[in-house]
Amino acid sequence: MNMKNNHRRSGRGAALTCAAAAAIALVAAPGVAQADTTIADIGGTQISIFGIIDAGFLYQSKTDPDGDAKTSMETSGLRQSVLGFKGNRDLNNGMNAFFNLEMHFDTDNGEFHGTGDASGSGRILWRRQANVGLSGDWGSVTIGRQYGPALIAHIGTEPRAFKEQFSNLYAWAYNQLAATFGPVGTERNTNNDVGIFFSNAVQYRNTLGPVSFGILWAMGEQPDTNTDNSVWAVGAAYNGPVTVSASYQVIKDQGTGNDNVKHAGLGFAVPFGDLTFKANYLNAKNETRDGGEVSNVDAIGVGIDYRWNEHNTATVAFYRNKDDENDDDETNNLVVSNDYAVRPDTSIYTQLAYVDAGDAATIKTSIVAAGVPAVGEKTLLLNVGINFAF
Repeated sequence: MNMKNNHRRSGRGAALTCAAAAAIALVAAPGVAQADTTIADIGGTQISIFGIIDAGFLYQSKTDPDGDAKTSMETSGLRQSVLGFKGNRDLNNGMNAFFNLEMHFDTDNGEFHGTGDASGSGRILWRRQANVGLSGDWGSVTIGRQYGPALIAHIGTEPRAFKEQFSNLYAWAYNQLAATFGPVGTERNTNNDVGIFFSNAVQYRNTLGPVSFGILWAMGEQPDTNTDNSVWAVGAAYNGPVTVSASYQVIKDQGTGNDNVKHAGLGFAVPFGDLTFKANYLNAKNETRDGGEVSNVDAIGVGIDYRWNEHNTATVAFYRNKDDENDDDETNNLVVSNDYAVRPDTSIYTQLAYVDAGDAATIKTSIVAAGVPAVGEKTLLLNVGINFAF
């Protein structure tokens, strides 16, 4: 399958673009940057609520195909808009039982976010998390729909920490959607949601000294095989004087068991006082269900964070994404942003992106939530908004 013409937004390409744009959402590790306010404590069982509401405005100097400028309301520019519940219970034997329920919604219209699931299940209530597990000194085991360990490993090394707009969150997600999103009999995996969320999954996580890691297996649930429709993923980060991250995951076809998606990542971050230099490399290989090569995308990001006072952090990042299998499917992107933390749970953000898209650029090389803004053109995008966490 040739993805060159996806920028025309017709047929299956349109479905992929819409589903991915609706599906993508980032996460720091579950619960990070959220208040986790306790709403009940009964006999040692704590129930908490958390959420993020994020909205702003997006100006785009050119649109595809007309080339006209456009201004729109944009949901989730800095982080995803979510509402979630957590529970934790001390089992009095050195272990805790826990659960996570987390939904994703769009602030501009109040609708549930769509998903990238091949099952066509659309707007799932607990799209991001619906799981239960056990934890102790030995680590944790989580069962159910959940975040994969691969993306979590790179939060500290991706130049913009996989922000919702203008980051390689999209190179990650779009490259793990197309080869698994089809109907029965085509490229398909019903456990994968854009390489970030996985259904029917079990994951072991632990932290050993400065190293945190996770290992996940999503069960294929197919007769007479443990391979077809399955996913396995690993991710690890070393958090010492410097941060180093690595990941690898494989998403297998429902019908043939072929490795439809093979995705790998490496990254590092080095602090220098108020400055932090980051570099991250991602590679995604897509195949047909019979093993034919479709795309091979290299996504490279470098950037510098500068905390220039107590409340402000500025970032400059450059992304170069290219599909080695498809000529001119590439984008070069410069992003400049500033996050003003009025207080730890309330931020006002401004982010400016300059996108130079190749003549055959597709969603697979885009850093913009809605896909390539204007194929074969140079486009300026400005996003200003507020992020309210509780």
